[in-house]
Amino acid sequence: MGFASCAWPIWQVDDFSRCFQHDYLKVLLPLTVIALSFLQLAFQNIQRAVGQKRDRSYQRIAADAGAPPISQNHTDLPPDEEPISESDEDEALAIHSGRLALVKSTTKGSIVQADTPPGQTLSVIVEELAIAGLLAVNAIALVTGTYDSGHPVGGLAAIAGLTVWVYVLILASLRLFLGNTQWRVPRIWNHTAAIYSLQWLFMLIVFRSILVHPSSQLTQILVIVEFALTSLLFGMAISTRKGNKTVILEWEDGIEPSRENLASIFSHLTFAWVDTIVWQGWKEPLDIKRVWNLLPRDKAATVLANYRHFKKTTALSFHLVKYFKGMLVAQAAWAVMSGVSTFAPTLLLKAILEYVEDPSAAPRNVLWLYVILLPVSDIVRSIGDAQALWIGRKICINIRAILVGEIYAKALRRKASAGKDTALGAAADKKEAEAAKKGIFAKVKRALGIQKDDKKTGDQATTRAPTDAAKDKDKKADSTDEQANMGTIINLMSVDSFKVSEVTSYLHFLVASAPTQLIVSIVLLYRVMGLSAIPGFIVMALLLPINIAFGKAFNSSQKRIMSATDKRIHTTNEILQNIRIIKYFAWEHRFATIVDEKRRAELKALRARFMVWAAAVAVWNTVPILITFFSFFVYTVIEKKPLYPSVAFTAISLFMLLRYPLDQLGDMIAHVQESKVSIDRIEEFLAEEETEKFEQLGEENIDENGNRVIGFKDATFIWGSKTTVSEDGTMAFRLLDLDIDFKIGKLNVITGPTGSGKTSMLMALLGEMTIMKGKVYLPGGRSREDVRSDPETGLAETCAYVAQQAWLVNASIKENILFSAPFEEQRYRDVIVACALEHDLEILDNGDETLVGEKGITLSGGQKQRISLARAVYSNSKHILLDDCLSAVDSHTAQWIFSNCIMGPLMCHRTCILVSHNIALCVPFSDYVVTMNNGRVTSQGTLQEVVASGKLGEEILQKPGAGSAHVSRVPSRVPSSVGEESGNTLVNEADGSEQQTKVQTAKKEHKKQDAMEEQKATGAVKWPVMKLYLQAMGTWWFWVIAVFVFGAQQLCGVASSIWIKEWANQYTTEETSSIPFNMNSQSYSSQSMSPTYFAAISTYGNDNGSDFTVAKSPSEVNVTYYLGVLALIGVAGAVSALVRDLWIFLGSITASWKLHNRLMARVAGARFKFFDTTPLGQMMNRFSKDLEAVDQEVAPIAIGVMTCALGIIVTVVLIAWITPGFLVAGVFITFAYVFLGQFYLHASRDLKRLESVERSPLFQQFGETLSGVTTIRAYSDERRFIRDNLARINKQIRPFIFLWAANRWLAFRTDLLGDMVAFFAGVFVILSIGKIDAGSAGISLSYAIGFADNILWLVRLYAMNEQNMNSVERIKEYLEVEQEAAAIVDDNRPPANWPAKGSVEFINYSTSYRLELDPVLRNLTFKIGAKEKIGIVGRTGAGKSSLALAIFRALEATEGKILIDDIDIGLIGLRDLREAITIVPQEPTLFMGTIRNNLDPFTIYTDEEIFAALRRVQLIGPDESASGVNTPVAPQRPVVVQVEDGDSAAPADAATATNKNVFLDLLSPVTESGSNLSQGQRQLLCLARAMLKNPSVLVMDEATASIDYATDAAIQGTIRELTSTIITIAHRLQTIVDYDKVLVLDKGQVVEYGHPWELIKKEGGSFRGMCETSGDYDSLAKTAKTAFKAKQLVDVDDEDDDDAAKASTSGSQGGNETSSTQQNS
Repeated sequence: MGFASCAWPIWQVDDFSRCFQHDYLKVLLPLTVIALSFLQLAFQNIQRAVGQKRDRSYQRIAADAGAPPISQNHTDLPPDEEPISESDEDEALAIHSGRLALVKSTTKGSIVQADTPPGQTLSVIVEELAIAGLLAVNAIALVTGTYDSGHPVGGLAAIAGLTVWVYVLILASLRLFLGNTQWRVPRIWNHTAAIYSLQWLFMLIVFRSILVHPSSQLTQILVIVEFALTSLLFGMAISTRKGNKTVILEWEDGIEPSRENLASIFSHLTFAWVDTIVWQGWKEPLDIKRVWNLLPRDKAATVLANYRHFKKTTALSFHLVKYFKGMLVAQAAWAVMSGVSTFAPTLLLKAILEYVEDPSAAPRNVLWLYVILLPVSDIVRSIGDAQALWIGRKICINIRAILVGEIYAKALRRKASAGKDTALGAAADKKEAEAAKKGIFAKVKRALGIQKDDKKTGDQATTRAPTDAAKDKDKKADSTDEQANMGTIINLMSVDSFKVSEVTSYLHFLVASAPTQLIVSIVLLYRVMGLSAIPGFIVMALLLPINIAFGKAFNSSQKRIMSATDKRIHTTNEILQNIRIIKYFAWEHRFATIVDEKRRAELKALRARFMVWAAAVAVWNTVPILITFFSFFVYTVIEKKPLYPSVAFTAISLFMLLRYPLDQLGDMIAHVQESKVSIDRIEEFLAEEETEKFEQLGEENIDENGNRVIGFKDATFIWGSKTTVSEDGTMAFRLLDLDIDFKIGKLNVITGPTGSGKTSMLMALLGEMTIMKGKVYLPGGRSREDVRSDPETGLAETCAYVAQQAWLVNASIKENILFSAPFEEQRYRDVIVACALEHDLEILDNGDETLVGEKGITLSGGQKQRISLARAVYSNSKHILLDDCLSAVDSHTAQWIFSNCIMGPLMCHRTCILVSHNIALCVPFSDYVVTMNNGRVTSQGTLQEVVASGKLGEEILQKPGAGSAHVSRVPSRVPSSVGEESGNTLVNEADGSEQQTKVQTAKKEHKKQDAMEEQKATGAVKWPVMKLYLQAMGTWWFWVIAVFVFGAQQLCGVASSIWIKEWANQYTTEETSSIPFNMNSQSYSSQSMSPTYFAAISTYGNDNGSDFTVAKSPSEVNVTYYLGVLALIGVAGAVSALVRDLWIFLGSITASWKLHNRLMARVAGARFKFFDTTPLGQMMNRFSKDLEAVDQEVAPIAIGVMTCALGIIVTVVLIAWITPGFLVAGVFITFAYVFLGQFYLHASRDLKRLESVERSPLFQQFGETLSGVTTIRAYSDERRFIRDNLARINKQIRPFIFLWAANRWLAFRTDLLGDMVAFFAGVFVILSIGKIDAGSAGISLSYAIGFADNILWLVRLYAMNEQNMNSVERIKEYLEVEQEAAAIVDDNRPPANWPAKGSVEFINYSTSYRLELDPVLRNLTFKIGAKEKIGIVGRTGAGKSSLALAIFRALEATEGKILIDDIDIGLIGLRDLREAITIVPQEPTLFMGTIRNNLDPFTIYTDEEIFAALRRVQLIGPDESASGVNTPVAPQRPVVVQVEDGDSAAPADAATATNKNVFLDLLSPVTESGSNLSQGQRQLLCLARAMLKNPSVLVMDEATASIDYATDAAIQGTIRELTSTIITIAHRLQTIVDYDKVLVLDKGQVVEYGHPWELIKKEGGSFRGMCETSGDYDSLAKTAKTAFKAKQLVDVDDEDDDDAAKASTSGSQGGNETSSTQQNS
């Protein structure tokens, strides 16, 4: 015979044929391997040489070709985050030849350490020596001709061996000598390692052959030596670090770098590198600092940078697939390997059983080979699986970084605001519906991405040159003025991006693993059962569409759940955001019913999903029974073949295996569809319109004459898109025909009535509005980091902006003020003093290290406003835009800030554009004034010009020093009266000034502590938590039934196995051992190593029938009886599984309902302080993430845990019953499992907790950015936020990826132990051959093989169950929140009309925020008569707001009591109290919806009553008719809307464009937290809401702070007409100076109480002092006196008048005029 043409079969009884060993294993295969290696090296080096040539002639591509829009430059990666690509991992560094260029992927503040593997050079030398030894062996063989004895072509094997090892020697030497020079060959280590591994495999077979069939002594010695040396090389290759090279480790901020890139191949495959972190987690709980860092290539910045270099030409989904194609292919390759080796244990089982049926068939060593191969083959499968999943996880974290990073960057580039909210994905659904009409082909084409979607025009197409985009914009503009709202965006980031990234980690199931397994199992089944397998295939094939249908049903139910959950979460979010107003109005029970409704819908959707689930599981359980039944029926009844155990158990095992790929396919198809929906939603969001800010502002603010300008040239702006017209024909709010040139370096003031478009003007200046014509000038087009500051003044041509609603980040006060500018001690002090923050910082526990909670929750409105102002002043920006920053502070603080900050030295050379209502204070000193009305400029120019135009009264000119007041330097301290605004810090109010001395001393030791820190529970989940959930599911009888059902289901499984064993054993008989075995018949196990891949598994029936003398002929076995019972057992099992699932799901839904109800009730009933110290994000986490876990995860996983546990018990019992010897090994293996599980649980629990804790900051920063996007853009500081976002992504991914590393670590180790179980079961079967029948052996082995899976899932599911219980634990924590008093006390209900009169009396009242703190109100005793109007004044921390809280029992009395109409409010229920009195809080809170459901959420009042209330608060002018009451109008979005006073009604000339008053239509929309109304309008709306209730007692907490003086005066008029008792906490002394009484508080005590006029007359009195510092003393005194006289109705003695004689002469007449002009303006 010629070379390499060996006789078939190559496996002969117990070994490979000689021919195969010589020709293939020693000659052909090794030579092929080195040939491939050589070709690859050659190709690689040629490519490199060409590449270097090309690099030298590198040319820059022109910049403008297809450049991205300008807005993207601002949200690109910051330059310092751009990584340098590592084209080839080795090239990162080389030690000697001076090529040690450290890669610049290091971050600031990190330490770099080069880590060299131990014995780097030594190991290469050892390799060289071993290779020399191998050359010697082959040389001897060549000389003696040992290897080729009896072979036609002499010396071939030895020559081949010499060739191979010479080649390897060359490679190893190259590594040794050129490794650190510039001539080194890259990746050469990979080649040597691969060659060693393959050579070792080939040698292994030859080595076994020598042992089994001994040959001549010399041959034996040579083979053994060669095998030993090859093993040494192989061992070194897999156990030294990959590439055996120096690795750079980067310690970033002291975080340990990951060990992954230090790992050897062996360590990679077995995940041994994870040992360290698991061990650390076992020793003590892990915290985020001890979790390793990501590899440099997995950090968000690197991933994003590389991704953005990859040009996008297709839909996002395909784009991502293309981007990750390398990793996906590798993943698929591993998956195929694992898929193929899944079947090895089954085939080995078959071979072993055949051997037990007939031990004489082959020598005993073959059986040992099979038993050893059992664990080995499974380890191969396990490695394949682990690698595929690990690569999947790597793709997963990269995709997550890409999507979150892209969504975040997009959020920073969105348009400021537009009209309607879009529902993302709605368009796609419509498209699908249309496509369905077009027919099946279009559908298929579109699925494959061939047919283009016609809809993909507009901006949604790929990013192209800006010119095209601009053209498209007009096309698109008509249709879309829609944007995703904040909730949707946060959802995109939290839900959708996670879904997409999750699916990528399992993609290989769909593409590689499942198809491979399907094909292999079908082929094998056919070999085992012949035609009888066909019915099984038919059932399987029918199952696939059913599975896909289940998948789709699952999907749609999931979508329904998600939309229901969205609605519930949205409602919950709004309730928690506005919880104060809800509690003040006692609306908790009403809102609870709304949430309940939403929750009902959600649980209904959930129930549907559970039904689908249970049905799917039932089908999944019935299928094997059906298949087994039909196949065995055909096999025994129709083909009349004997059913041997080897056939029966192999077939069952294969059918069971076949279920998995089918199930996975159905599952994955569904998941992929689901994530496709998510990815399309993300893509739709990424294609939304972007801000035109950077196009509008350009790089520089220089006009055509080359002058620097700030202002507008003939410009018109609109909110939203240019052409949007709502259905009633009106347009969104516009600014019309602006032509303004602000004075650079001077103070410019913009004034006008509420809603006239002042804020819009600032927005237009910042480029946030859509420009319709004209130009806008302002420096702001360049990133802040790129602008250099002027060395003389230290100022840079950038902007700072203070929004009307202060926006702060969740950091310390100091960090908020610095806003990451460099810290300068002196300047910082000056800014603090100028912004009057000194006192506040002294009062706060930690001074400027106090953390501003989420949305500034720990501070009062005025403090937030002043910090925001301090941030702008501290920045080095030359131009500052202030939006009404004086409204939230009281009058003398305003005076102080104006003179020391806005006019002070800190503003020298800086442009200031100030929007203000405070005309008297600001206008006289300004250099340029703009007055506005209804979106138009009514007059502009210097003060004199504007006064001349008649828009402002003359008296402003007479103000002292008009036009000239610059304070030369900042005073060193703030006088004690300033900074006293009534806002108080709820968290720290108690530490008033009497504690200041203490605070000052204590401040130094304070550790910066976050009141809002989210707690991470540690240790195992406690029993009370489990008990809480179990009790919520049902009572004891519920659990009795549950246990019964679980037991029944497991028993059915075992019963069917035992029954098949009984049946199969009918066919076999003990005499088989004496049967002569026909040597030529092929044995049935040639598959174990045959290269031709299972080709020789003989079909049963043709050979075998004749070989056995059978005890009973097939016809004697009563087939119908056995089949019938089998079918019955199967049906029983399926039914019990269905009942089991439904029963647990029923309990789960009950528990979900109960837990949510209790949670909602407890949170809504919590004390006010709970909401002050708990960030919204944390509460929402409980309602979203944790509840989702309780709803969807707990039940299925609990079912899994119980099933696995039972399965394990059954397995152990069965194996021990069949082969008792197994118990000994079993005990040890069990210990090993417990040990392993303990290790894993500790680390994984912590990592999982960290992962969910780290998620909050990411989401919270997201929400923060979305709400402050205009401020961030105004400061041009996008890059810094991007950097922060990347850091947070990394921080969240770190625990996540190592959690999965730990999972893979566990999976590999449980597989290993499981393989030990299988191995020992096999060993005991061998030892008891002849004592046991083949059927029992089959049961024992098949259960043993399935054992590892059960154990793995038990540990994993148990861990997941603990994590879910962790959610229950977090919910439980909130169920124990301190509660308020009862809503209704039945024995103590007040009369129905209470309080009829409205008198309020405090009797020796004291209260404190917490018992351990000092009282905030102490021993107050005073009485407010019925229908009196009382003003409360006092400095910050005096306890003004606490007093308001006390009336509503938000603070409970520590002593004393409050009587309202002589009823002690401490004794009645809270709902009775709060429904009877009303408050208008400081922060206006509005709900999303319409104007109507904001004013009257529970439709109690008529439209007429509502319009009356709106008129009373001046939102509707006296001459505006409320027409079209019931006509719904298309939602539109005017951001600021006109409020007309009597004399400024809309001009009759319809041709002039005007803006419509939205309040005329009660169905006008109100967006999230009322952001489409101006701050003043929101306050007025809240006031109207209070007036509707027509309360007897009305508390107003600075309710008119953001309203212009004219409107305020009108409202005060309305309030004076009210017949209720009014208690006002005031900023503006004007508002309360004509009230009946004023109460002056200080440090929680009454200082003065009396009529304002009496208090003003008091020499040295507190109130008088306040009036004097306000700078408006004269008019205040006059108003007070007039009011006093009017009240007395008798003349006051003349001597009282002398006191104000000075006042009346100098300024009373001016005062009168002022008030009248304000009325007119």
